[in-house]
Amino acid sequence: MSVHVLDAMAREGFEELLALHDRRSGLRAFLAIHDTVRGPAFGGIRRWGYRSERDALGDCLRLARAMTYKCALADLPAGGAKLVVLDREDVDWPAAYSYLGEVVERMGGRFYTGPDVGTGPVELASMSARTRFVTDPGPEGPGELAESTAEGVFRGIEACLEHLDGEADWSRRRIVVQGLGAVGGNLARRLAEKGARVLGADLDPQRAEKLCAELEIECLDPARAIDTPCDVFAPCALGGVIHDVTLNRLDTRIVAGGANNVLAKALHGDRLHERGVLVAPDFVQSSGALIRGTFFHLEGRRVPVHEIGERIKAVVRSVLERARAEDAPPPRIAVREAEERIAAWRRS
Repeated sequence: MSVHVLDAMAREGFEELLALHDRRSGLRAFLAIHDTVRGPAFGGIRRWGYRSERDALGDCLRLARAMTYKCALADLPAGGAKLVVLDREDVDWPAAYSYLGEVVERMGGRFYTGPDVGTGPVELASMSARTRFVTDPGPEGPGELAESTAEGVFRGIEACLEHLDGEADWSRRRIVVQGLGAVGGNLARRLAEKGARVLGADLDPQRAEKLCAELEIECLDPARAIDTPCDVFAPCALGGVIHDVTLNRLDTRIVAGGANNVLAKALHGDRLHERGVLVAPDFVQSSGALIRGTFFHLEGRRVPVHEIGERIKAVVRSVLERARAEDAPPPRIAVREAEERIAAWRRS
């Protein structure tokens, strides 16, 4: 492992990084534990076709750190982690997820994991036969994870609109939802029920057409979603959607979605702030499933979805008010506040 990786871990406060290779299944993966000062680390399993191992490792570290930030601002007795799996054709996936279950079990409760892009109920069921520390997709699990995340995003958007205009006034709002999977689809449904004009886009045309027809909302070409004029652009697919190229194409007042790491770099948030675009901190907006899962695993209770939404809205509102007072981009304020809390926990 390159010494530069160790330098990066030390600089960002990481505790542990595992490079995983299973000879039987062909699995290759990275597991990063960022922080366990307040409690066990939580993070889902992202399976994606990365261009290189370097890209997969970088994503793993970024996502693990973001999970700690989520825990800090949600005031959860937990820290952040991430398990990133390289999606390759020659892998025996049932065996691979069974192996991952064994890895998680060996950690003895220091790491809890669950769904993410590419890892759903089938994969989690394979793991739950091997470990106690995974989100069970069945009736014995926490349930309503996507609904919890979507509710948090919805209430975060509400906080943004109230921050700018004093009220949500949904009937006047034009909102683009990019990504109509479990989270984006639930969000689009909530917005449509409130009377907002919703425009949905997804790389899977069949999924997009089906949901848009069901909700009676406009279906967008995914290549043009970021160009579409709107009040709110809600990215709910993969991160990094706002970068040097797309930044200047964006035509919105608010960026607030359920994807992690929406900004390719923090400076892109700075540039949007200079243009007067309000960017909600994504690791606050998307923390609903984490809140639901953490309380279920550590306290054995299912927090109602509406309570999760209220909790997230309160945090978003607080960050936006501080950002306005300091004339700073909200993502910068959210990171600063999370790091202040983490530093205080480590000192104590």
